[in-house]
Amino acid sequence: MSHTDVAPAIVNLDKIGQIAITVDDLARAKNFYQNTLGMKFLFDAGRLAFFKCGDVRLMLTTPEKPEPRGGTILYYKVDDIHAAHAALRSRGVEFLQEPHLIAKMPDHDLWMAFLKDTEGNTIGIMCEVRN
Repeated sequence: MSHTDVAPAIVNLDKIGQIAITVDDLARAKNFYQNTLGMKFLFDAGRLAFFKCGDVRLMLTTPEKPEPRGGTILYYKVDDIHAAHAALRSRGVEFLQEPHLIAKMPDHDLWMAFLKDTEGNTIGIMCEVRN
């Protein structure tokens, strides 16, 4: 049986293994993610730096060619958004928005705040406050 005779497999993409973020200055970005945001550094590989972010691996990379950056926002869950905001602010992080209520859900309130990394990428922090 050739590969064209095989029934298509059912694919459910439901788990992220790695996220790549393009940066201009790898050393500066690596320092920010490791020392300011407190992510666990895993390893370097050429123009790549890898971090552990829960079950997801985060990869920082410089672009192979000039390309615009934009639309992607990573949202990191925190237990206490006001404490996380204060801690990051004490490390020199400037926020685009202070922690604010996004939505009242039946069992929790969703709070978010936004900041920029050293490379101009937007980062969200989010907190689900149980009622």
